[in-house]
Amino acid sequence: MTLSVRARIAHPNFIFDADVDWPAEGVTVLFGRSGSGKTTLLRLIAGLERPSGARVSFRNEIWLNGRCWVPLHRRRIAMVFQEASLLPHLSVRENLLYGYKRTPIAERKLHLDEVVRMLAIENLIERNVNQLSGGERQRVALGRALLTSPRLLLMDEPLSALDTQTKRDILPYFERLVMEADVPIVYVTHAPAEVERLADRVVFLRDGHIDRVETLKHALSRSDSPLFNDEGVVSVIEGQLGLKKEHGLTSFHVGEDCFWLSNPIYSDSVGRPQRLRILAKDVGIVLTKPENTSLLNILPVTIQCIEHAREGHVLLGLQLSGGQNLFAEITAWSCGRLQLRNGVNVYAMIKTAALAE
Repeated sequence: MTLSVRARIAHPNFIFDADVDWPAEGVTVLFGRSGSGKTTLLRLIAGLERPSGARVSFRNEIWLNGRCWVPLHRRRIAMVFQEASLLPHLSVRENLLYGYKRTPIAERKLHLDEVVRMLAIENLIERNVNQLSGGERQRVALGRALLTSPRLLLMDEPLSALDTQTKRDILPYFERLVMEADVPIVYVTHAPAEVERLADRVVFLRDGHIDRVETLKHALSRSDSPLFNDEGVVSVIEGQLGLKKEHGLTSFHVGEDCFWLSNPIYSDSVGRPQRLRILAKDVGIVLTKPENTSLLNILPVTIQCIEHAREGHVLLGLQLSGGQNLFAEITAWSCGRLQLRNGVNVYAMIKTAALAE
């Protein structure tokens, strides 16, 4: 079952040309710079664009092909934009139920109580919408969209209007949505951190064309990935928060390996799949496991590849014992001094304070 788009749209200063499909499940992120065609692709999927010769299909249903065109409401798509656009004369509860009441009973898959719990908006339910912060408004807008029980959820840069701290606060709720709502999502962003936290796969766009479609794992496995910005190369490790706590730290389990986190964002999700984001420049290498060190995260790894990173630095592609990839950026001098080479077993060391769930 796939989502497929074939379209060519010519504007005076821009040509959009796409022939792409991907699995109609999980979270697919449309990623690229402003003007790359992300919103155009989203509008095609939604039925807001009807160019001649285009074809759009979803799970074997034709939504657009020649004279055949299925409007947005019949596609059962929900959309969340940069601005929440809540109905100001209604309470939070009434906003949430607005689409729910208009959804046929037989098609209701999500209900008020579970969506309120999922987005942790119990304390907002009786408020007026003009009493909400920007992040709270977006959570309510997301809840309203979910309560229409959509077959597909489209999100057009839903965090771009929020400040940095509010983005950090709201991302865990988006992650919970991804885990629990069971709705395929197409998510537009140009922020790598959102991709790393939410995506199952990434559609890379540039100048109106599709560069490639690949899983997040593959997108992060190459050092030249467009996802890597000024922070440098990033590893995203999948694991689970553990029950084990010691001295204010929480365990994060990746197969047989255990990381220690100082302040997990999502501390109420013990046992659920989570992602750990690690900057390559925060990872050090040691040949033998040290006995007396303040570092708690010391993990056995195997060197898979060594690449030039930037002047005086190399990037090590490492593999954890369970098979997941980890990058380390070290100086070329250290690489030579330690005589590192492919296939060598070493230890990766990471400060607890550097880890971000």
